[in-house]
Amino acid sequence: MDLIVAIILIVVALIAGAAVAGFIAFKKGVAAGVEKRKQQAESIIGSAEQQAERIVEDARKDADNKKKSALIEAKDEIHKLRTEADKEIKDRRADLSRQERRMQQKEENLDKKNDNLERKEDILNQKIKSADEKLKEAEAIKKGQLDVLERISEFTKDQAKEYIISKLEEDLVHEKAVKVAAYEQQIKDECHEKARGYISLAIAKVAAEQVSEAAVSVVPLPNDEMKGRIIGREGRNIRTLETLTGVDLIIDDTPEAITLSCFDQIRREVARIALEKLIADGRIHPTRIEEMVDKARREVEYRIKQEGERAVIETNVHGMNHELIKLIGRLKFRTSYRQNVLDHSIEVAKLCGVLASELGVDANIARRAGLLHDIGKALTSEIEGSHVQIGVDVCKKYNENPVVIHAVEAHHNDVEPKTVIACIVQAADAISAARPAARSENYESYIKRLQKLEEICTSYEGVEKCFAVQAGREVRIMVIPEIINDEKMVLVARQISQQIENEMDYPGQIKVNLIRESRVTDYAK
Repeated sequence: MDLIVAIILIVVALIAGAAVAGFIAFKKGVAAGVEKRKQQAESIIGSAEQQAERIVEDARKDADNKKKSALIEAKDEIHKLRTEADKEIKDRRADLSRQERRMQQKEENLDKKNDNLERKEDILNQKIKSADEKLKEAEAIKKGQLDVLERISEFTKDQAKEYIISKLEEDLVHEKAVKVAAYEQQIKDECHEKARGYISLAIAKVAAEQVSEAAVSVVPLPNDEMKGRIIGREGRNIRTLETLTGVDLIIDDTPEAITLSCFDQIRREVARIALEKLIADGRIHPTRIEEMVDKARREVEYRIKQEGERAVIETNVHGMNHELIKLIGRLKFRTSYRQNVLDHSIEVAKLCGVLASELGVDANIARRAGLLHDIGKALTSEIEGSHVQIGVDVCKKYNENPVVIHAVEAHHNDVEPKTVIACIVQAADAISAARPAARSENYESYIKRLQKLEEICTSYEGVEKCFAVQAGREVRIMVIPEIINDEKMVLVARQISQQIENEMDYPGQIKVNLIRESRVTDYAK
């Protein structure tokens, strides 16, 4: 019983020591000692009762010692904790003091900023109020000025708006004119030299002779007595020859010569050959005339075939239908503005080949298109329609290349050119037709062309005078400076050029010159 009391006292002492100490480390040490003592007590209980008192006494002493030691350690720990707590409290107080000072400074700054904002807001409100007043004043002044301007200019608001819009349109016209001029100059700078080089090279390589053909044929006679034999008794010989050939024989006072006149050169050639054979044979009567005319027709047909084959070989065009070759040969007896169409077609084919080679396109197709571009002229006397449409139909009939057909159709701008070869054929056709002495035209058509050219130019507003010069190769236009300014001249020149291209047929090109000048005249008295 005493042991249990001793153990209880020890536990109470330990619990009291732990409560005073206040920390976990000391508690664990005491718990370990108690466990050890418990084991020792249990051992002592088991061995002998006589040792109980000694053990209790030792335990009591040990407990007292432990209590004193725990109290000392607890006091030390409490002092240490109190010191640390005091230090921490002091640091916290210092930190709080600093934060309080910063907060006070921030509050002071915010108060100052708030005061500044309030002052600025007051100033801004004053300015807004002043601006509103000034805006109202400006509106009033503007309205007054508009009223004054309307009274002075005699323009209403809508009229003034229309005036401003018209001025804006004039500015836009100026801008457009400047851009058009800039683009045209850029294109000219980039393309002019190359184009001149290609054209010069093509013309130099195809330097063909040009001779204008006459509209009549003259057959020389050995003597004037032959005229009577050709006329025959009561004119039967000449009537037979004219009936069989469809040619007019003009027998006049020209010594030792007879003139053959006909619009169809093939008929005229048949009549010329037949008449030359009759003169050489000497036997001139209706039966002999029929025989010679038949021979002359066969000879002309053979010559047509030969001319077609010569043209194909000369232009290096292969694989062409034999009927097309005959039609090409017929061009030998067809003229355009007195230029032989076959020679023109051969020259165009050669020019197309040279230009196509320089531009890097198919030269064979280009030559073929150039040779066939006027093929329709071989049938214009037999089929109604333009030579362009006839040529397109003929090429389609003999299954020509679509590129060739398009070039034939577009070489006079009947349709818009869509291929490089079509443009090459146009250029080559213009080069061949523009050669000096290549073509001629009758006086009446020449006058009509010049009149049409001047009519187109004078149809524009602001044109004062217009003169076609240099045989229609150039047109000089004098404009009224008050109506057409310098910028608008560019647009007017372009519009006139386009209208001439669309409405007129002409060889080569026509230069459009616009002249604008201002003159001031005064008199000294």
